[in-house]
Parts: sequence; C-alpha cells; structure tokens
Amino acid sequence: MTAKSMEELTSLCKRRGFVFQSSEVYGGLQGVYDYGPLGVELKNNLKAAWWRSMVYERDDVEGLDAAILTHPKVLHYSGHEETFTDPLIDCRSCKKRSRADHVADGKCPHCGSVELTEPRPFNLMFKTGVGPVEDAENFAYLRPESAQHIFTNFKNVLDSTSRTVPFGIAQIGKAFRNEITPRNFIFRVREFEHMELEFFVEPGTDEEWHQKWIDMRLDWWERQGVNRNSIKLYHVPPDELAHYSKATCDLMYRFPHGSDELEGIANRTDFDLGSHTKQQDKLNLTATVKRNPDTTARLAMQNLSTNKWFVPFVIEPSAGVDRGVLAVLNESYEVEQLDNGSERTVLRLPPHLAPIKVAVMPLKRNHAEIVATAREIVSDLQGLGLGRMTLENTGNIGKSYRKHDEAGTPICATVDFQSLEDGTVTVRDRDSMDQVRIDRAELSSYILSAIRM
Repeated sequence: MTAKSMEELTSLCKRRGFVFQSSEVYGGLQGVYDYGPLGVELKNNLKAAWWRSMVYERDDVEGLDAAILTHPKVLHYSGHEETFTDPLIDCRSCKKRSRADHVADGKCPHCGSVELTEPRPFNLMFKTGVGPVEDAENFAYLRPESAQHIFTNFKNVLDSTSRTVPFGIAQIGKAFRNEITPRNFIFRVREFEHMELEFFVEPGTDEEWHQKWIDMRLDWWERQGVNRNSIKLYHVPPDELAHYSKATCDLMYRFPHGSDELEGIANRTDFDLGSHTKQQDKLNLTATVKRNPDTTARLAMQNLSTNKWFVPFVIEPSAGVDRGVLAVLNESYEVEQLDNGSERTVLRLPPHLAPIKVAVMPLKRNHAEIVATAREIVSDLQGLGLGRMTLENTGNIGKSYRKHDEAGTPICATVDFQSLEDGTVTVRDRDSMDQVRIDRAELSSYILSAIRM
C-alpha cells in the first residue's frame, strides 16, 4: 500500500526528520529542501546502494567526482546554452509565471485568467561570477547535469586507467536547474543530486547495450523496494527526444502526484564526445576495443568503420536521488490496521536503506544497570559497520516501537531485567511485529543476516 497523498508523505517527513523546507524560519526557499537526521541517512544509503551496484559489483566502471562550477564553453558546445530552456508565460492578472506546457485551455493555472503573455524561452541554467570582476567574460555555470564533466574527463580517465570499450564512468553529485515552477515536494526542485553513469560502447552495439541497461535498472529499483508493477516503460517518441538522443526509455513511477519519470536511460550516440572533439583540434576523445573477427564482419555489413580507434557511443542511465528517495518512501509507506482496532504507520524500507538499522531500548530509563547494558550493546553493534545504531532511552516501549515503525527501523532490541540475569534480549521485527529472545552473544550475527543485502 503506497501513500494516499503527497500530504501524508510530507507530514511524515517533517514529523520524523526526513525532509525539511529549506530556510523555513524565514518563510522557506521555493524548490529547495534540507534533509534531516533520518533523511540524510536514507539518501546516503540509496546513493551507496547505487554506487555499490555500479562500481563495486562490476569490473568495467570507474568513478568520478567532478566540479560543480562549469566552464561556459563546455555547456555551449554540448548544446545546453541553446537548448536547455523551458517556455515561460506570465499572467497579467495574478502576475505569476508558469511553463507554457502546463497551461490548459489558454487559462492561467493559478487564477484562471486568459490574460497571458506569449511564450518565451527561459534558460534553466544558473550563472555565477568567477573572480573579482563580474562581467560577460568572467562567469561560470552551476552544472545542470553531471554528465558533461564525465565527457570532458573521458581522456583523463582513459589515460590513467588504460580502459578499453565497453566501460563506464559513474558519478553522483549536485546539479542545479532554475525551474520556473518547482512542485510536488522533492520531485522537481532547483537543487538536486544525480546518479549518472556514462557507459561507452562500440558503435553498432549501442542498441543491445541500451536494452541491457534498461533491464538492469529495473532489477536494481526492485531491489530497493520499488515494486516492478509500479513502473511503466515510456519509450520517448522521436519528435520528443533530447537533441543528443537516438533513443530514450524513461522509467515512469507511480508517484503520489501521478506517473512521472524516475530514471531515464538514453542512447546519446557519439554526440557529446564528438561535439567536444570537433571544438578542440588537439582533443582526441577516441577509444579502442579488442575485436574478434565476427565483430569486424558485423560492423562491415552495417557500413560502420572497422578501424581500431573510434568515438564511442554512450548509454546513459540517469536517476535523480531525490526522486529515488520519494519513490522509496512512497512505496514503503503503509497505514496498517491492527487486530485490536488501532492502526500504525510503518515504513517497510528494505533493511539496507533504513536510516536506523537497530534501536536498542532499555525497559526502564532510570535503571543504571539496564541502561549501561543497552549502551554496551549499541557500541557492539556500531562496530559492525552497517550504519546507524541508536539508543532509544524513553522508558515507554510501546511508543518507541511506533516511533521506529514510522522511521522504518527494521529491528528493535529491548534490554530488561531478564537480560541482566541470563544475557538475553528481546528482538522485535518491524514488519511482522514478532518478538523473540536472543542471547546477547548471538545478536551481532542475527543483525548481520537481517540487514545485509
């Protein structure tokens, strides 16, 4: 059961410390959000899961962490300066601005007026001054995506790693877009994070690799708790493709506000590497591949070059971290009716994504020996390196259970008087609410088996 409305999710996020409106004490900054104590853990866990699957579990991907400030020529020759725009209209009645493609029947979406200006292009990229003098010559862009720095570092990575095609470069990082109308909580914002892979392949093999990455990305989201039935594939029609794309498949997830893009997997051909190569006489963004005779024959039949060196095609799986967090929260959210007539709100997060892995609860908050034992257990569990382990020292076990159900904590361990006598603790499972007694000496192995992917 997913959330009934976005309001339910935003309420939970504020109440439990997942996401806050940025600068809320001053009225908030539209389209900008801060991640709280639980939110930053969930976000980092999702990024870690992506990095693990892209880099650590493969032997054909390198990592990169490139700068946010971007040289204007990079985004000029990539086509962003010319194409990275949205159609903007103003309402003469209420003075509010909207994207022209969000206007229905020629009426302002805010007040219903038909007194609208003609659409005009609005550049989505943020400019900032560089150096002590602010003029037309001294500026940079805050990157609108992380992909271009991967392309401009392509030769650096090749020279330092001796890679051959096929291989990829992965990056997670901030991007900035001056959205006209940020909306739907953390779905469309002005400052966000991308998880992007640029996977370089031999021309002629790009369509096969494109399909492989679509399948792999669907499998990955399912392992993050996003039901496969909640995702529909949208193959972007040719007349809607981005300027760099030969083919794009969007994974459309059923968000609370409706079906919308969770991740895009694009076949960027050789557009980016080719564009940057053409602008720099000394820049050679080509790669090599070890070919067998069958591959050489196939390329010749397709009238493609059989030379050893070529400009690679690129398959790009690109996902927004914030949209991923929203999808995972929505998918795991449930209001459960209990047998006693009451209800509980629970986040059934996959254990590896849960912000808090284990909450250790002393039965009595003022009992020195029980509290000391609970602290020792927390310290032992922290040594496992699985993530946050916390002491929940309120003395009200029932309320603590409900609190951690909402936080998505998969396991709670209670230390009581029996623990002092025989060294056992009560372990409660979040999803089933079943409780078992476990010897303290066996607790670490139990947690390891329950939390690891």
